[in-house]
Amino acid sequence: MRKKTKDIFQPKSTRVVRVLLAHPGTRWRILNLAKEAEVSLGWTHAVVATLQEQHYVVRDSEYRVTLTDPVRLLKRWAAFHDYLSRNTFETFQVFAKDADDLVARARLIDASYAITGLAGAWLVAPHVRPATLDVYVTNKQRMSEISKAMDLHPVEKGGNVRLILPYDSGVFYDSRTIDHLEVVSNVQLYVDLVNYPGRGEEASAQLLGMIQDEWGKALTE
Repeated sequence: MRKKTKDIFQPKSTRVVRVLLAHPGTRWRILNLAKEAEVSLGWTHAVVATLQEQHYVVRDSEYRVTLTDPVRLLKRWAAFHDYLSRNTFETFQVFAKDADDLVARARLIDASYAITGLAGAWLVAPHVRPATLDVYVTNKQRMSEISKAMDLHPVEKGGNVRLILPYDSGVFYDSRTIDHLEVVSNVQLYVDLVNYPGRGEEASAQLLGMIQDEWGKALTE
């Protein structure tokens, strides 16, 4: 009997899910999928078996894996994802005259970061003006270096900058550069936004339309 995983949305499993969603039209061999997701072959088999059982993927005659309904899988993952409780936050205050100035402050960071939340959405699909700049960083040392580079001042409550130690390094997968700033992938951004406080759900709806358009083009090429 093929091994399955009980939770396709635990951190290690989401690495596989994230890769599949980043390339919705790709037919993956399990070995290649495992390498791309940076998880073991056995774990990848288990995640794929569960995804197949739940009708998110199919396998062809050569046992290659492909998504059947990426939007349904993305929405389900987002519904399970709790951005605030899964990650570790440090909150800071910095002077910024407006949302564009606040987001642009991240240009003072040289590497090893990715913007998410409403600030990320502002760069990708401007709709909801962000009051907070949310930035994933790779480790505690980078958090300290970035806070100094941006001249951030720690605060107990409020604040307009949050440096985030992510629940899993997979959040950086498929990050890209927009206007000289590093931003998480649209998949990660959507997942983070759905349960984001304030107007996150509104921003996620705007982003989902863009994602669906991109996937539609990719699946017809």
